[in-house]
Amino acid sequence: MKRLTAIAVTAFAAALSTAQAETLPLPQSIISLSTPEGAALLIEAEASTDYFPLSIHFTTQDNPAYCGPASIAMVLNALEIPRPASDMTLGLGMFDQENIFTPAAEAVKPAEAIVNPPYGMTLDEVGGVLAAHDLAVEVVHASESDLDTFRQTAITQLADDEHFILVNYLRSAIEQETGGHISPLGAYDADTDRFLILDVSRYKYPPIWVEAAALFDAMNTVDSDNYDKTRGYVSVRR
Repeated sequence: MKRLTAIAVTAFAAALSTAQAETLPLPQSIISLSTPEGAALLIEAEASTDYFPLSIHFTTQDNPAYCGPASIAMVLNALEIPRPASDMTLGLGMFDQENIFTPAAEAVKPAEAIVNPPYGMTLDEVGGVLAAHDLAVEVVHASESDLDTFRQTAITQLADDEHFILVNYLRSAIEQETGGHISPLGAYDADTDRFLILDVSRYKYPPIWVEAAALFDAMNTVDSDNYDKTRGYVSVRR
């Protein structure tokens, strides 16, 4: 089984390495999945059940403000939520960054509002849009939690086949450029205490391994002047 996993991971990392040629440089504290070290971490990861269903549906955000919709589409498809039907797909369509905005989702956050100031989605709005698809959602602001609780929750849910975790963090807090960002988690490696972020802005950064403490600190930041809550994470299941 581990051999099959290694082959799959190596192939995916090789595909990523091609795209990474145009991405921004990473600080030394972060490990790219597309490196031999990053691929080895995934092969040995203690919690990686979520990785494959998410990687199959890996989505690049359509514009700089759409990290939330891209992450939501990935999770809806990974959870195998009944897809919207269309004549083109014979009723077997996939969720994308447009059709996630059902009337119920639009009532939470209209698609057009995401590309206008203050841009993007808050943690609560991400949770609300997911809940609008009849999913069980828990929104946790980092200021209301702690590192140990986040770590244990994420490890447990990354290791089962029912939950997915989306994180909302400040890029500059992990020495990236530059503002708030949303992406799903894919795995956890205990030896290095790192989480794998499946970054949906693949034109900017590859999937990365980030130390748990650094990620939590990046989530424990105030979202914006117009939203005085901290960032954090969303746990979602059917």
